[in-house]
Amino acid sequence: MSIVVLGTVALDSVNTPFGKRKELLGGSAAHFSMAARLFTKVNLVAIVGKDFPRQHISFLESKDLNLSSLIIDKGKTFRWEGEYRGDLNTALTLNTELGVLSVFKPRISAQQSGIKNIFLANVDPDIQEHLLRKMRNPQLVGLDSMNYWINNKRKELTRLLKHVDIYVANDQEARALSGETNIIKAAKALKGYGAKMVLIKKGEHGVLFYTDKFIFSLPAYPVEKVIDPTGAGDTFAGGFMGYLAKTGKINALAIKKALAYGTVAASFNIEDFGLNRTRRLIPQDLERRLNKFKDCFLF
Repeated sequence: MSIVVLGTVALDSVNTPFGKRKELLGGSAAHFSMAARLFTKVNLVAIVGKDFPRQHISFLESKDLNLSSLIIDKGKTFRWEGEYRGDLNTALTLNTELGVLSVFKPRISAQQSGIKNIFLANVDPDIQEHLLRKMRNPQLVGLDSMNYWINNKRKELTRLLKHVDIYVANDQEARALSGETNIIKAAKALKGYGAKMVLIKKGEHGVLFYTDKFIFSLPAYPVEKVIDPTGAGDTFAGGFMGYLAKTGKINALAIKKALAYGTVAASFNIEDFGLNRTRRLIPQDLERRLNKFKDCFLF
């Protein structure tokens, strides 16, 4: 089973207590793909500008990603600049340049339109809906978003939620969209918008998964030195959705395993800047850390 991921491929500039890096390869689709590729074939749908470094494309191709739906358009690549201060859970956005992302209309091949697993990573809800309309009979659709779209395109986002299986949000986003401060009540309220399942990321405090049938909470993997949290949530989603695409099953056991794989994948991401750590990952790395993660529990 393969997966389609729609999102951004960006040039990120990051400032953390451990240093500064300029114009790193990043973006929601790129971070997602570094984890998902360990489980299944990834079809990346995004747009970059003519200024996008050729070596980044060569790198993505070297990871066996299908880039046939990566558009290279006139104009500048999407850029994001952020800073992490005392609280490494939250980035302060210093600058955003949409560039070609402002005119992005996703396009995919006829073969890709039949892929059953789809992840709509963080991007304008109108762009997400544009792609989803092109897909034929999808079986598993995941959706991520952010506070900007919650505040500025709430109507479009809530309309889209009626057509997805899993809504992925961090705790701040979940509270903002639901209007609830309690995270369990927020999850129930978000499910009321139409998504069958709700996954709430809580940063260093782990993740909460909610559906009518069961609730499951998992802590974060203990990482001693967090270098750069940028893309951790997207990496988590890549491990989570990648595993589900590989198994082809949606049940309690599969979801719990997927959450564990996503958690472990994200723990690698935060250990270095950008994709520096996840680009080197192999499946055996995930398995070894997953076994260590299991030892953290009492049973």
